[in-house]
Amino acid sequence: RSARCFTVFRRLGTFPSDRRSSRKLRTSSFKLMSKVAPLAVESKKLKGAKWKQFRYSEIESATGCFNPENLIGKGGYADVYKGCLPSGELVAVKRLTRGGKEEQGTSFLTELGVLGHVSHPNATPLLGFCVDGGLFLVFHFLPHGSLAAMLHGSRLMEWPARFKAAIGTARGLHYLHSNCRRRIIHRDIKSSNILLGPDFEPQITDFGLAKWLPSEWTHHTVPVEGTFGYLAPEYFLHGIVDEKTDVFAFGVLLLELVTGLRPIDSTQKSLVMKVRPLLESANIQQLVDGRLKGAYNLSEVQKTILAARLCIRQSAIARPCM
Repeated sequence: RSARCFTVFRRLGTFPSDRRSSRKLRTSSFKLMSKVAPLAVESKKLKGAKWKQFRYSEIESATGCFNPENLIGKGGYADVYKGCLPSGELVAVKRLTRGGKEEQGTSFLTELGVLGHVSHPNATPLLGFCVDGGLFLVFHFLPHGSLAAMLHGSRLMEWPARFKAAIGTARGLHYLHSNCRRRIIHRDIKSSNILLGPDFEPQITDFGLAKWLPSEWTHHTVPVEGTFGYLAPEYFLHGIVDEKTDVFAFGVLLLELVTGLRPIDSTQKSLVMKVRPLLESANIQQLVDGRLKGAYNLSEVQKTILAARLCIRQSAIARPCM
């Protein structure tokens, strides 16, 4: 380990500075592994997939000591770094950074527990994890990055790729809500949590806020977390979470794909409020991203707009299922 890396981690408080803290770290890692192990076994039984347990030195080496140049994403609780394994395989390393240790541990175990039950082309599969020197999740690296980066970047995202993102995300959500062994509510569906594969096939990622919803329950009531602009009214006001929470966020995502606009503008006005009058008047020309210059399939755009209108209804009961 280089002197530079040692100094950085000492300053961040993530490297054990003495024997006592080292013992605490080992004890903490052991306790966490006792909870992770059953999740890994269950995942292997359900999906036949085996997670790799990485050493901290492997994670550190892959990311170049968490070189800022390799930082490719920042979320509510984590930073994501691009890395390269000795085999040459590119990976995305999610490093939990914010919140207390207990909060980080809860988020980490939640995401592992959910990923252990998820196996679908439109949901990001887990490659491995690390609990040594911090909490890390390792995924396959997807070359096109997030939908947000593609949609709001300097290069124009053509309509066929946008429509493909909409269809794939819908399939992924339908799977989470209806075809999983347990009902899963993602709670943070947004364009930055949709990754794009080599052929622009979307994958839902970041299950840190996800909730199980037992079959006999109609909803959860939880503290409000997530991203403004995508929050359903009943969730934002009362903390009520069910499948319709994700449906509302998906509706906002559809509007984002059609208009090319962000869910919240510089004046903090939501995209839903901004375009609602246009939706009611069915003014397609004013709704569609002007950068497309008419290069889109009218039928697909009409279907997308109709789906968005249904998904962002104020009443959760009036929204469709995925």
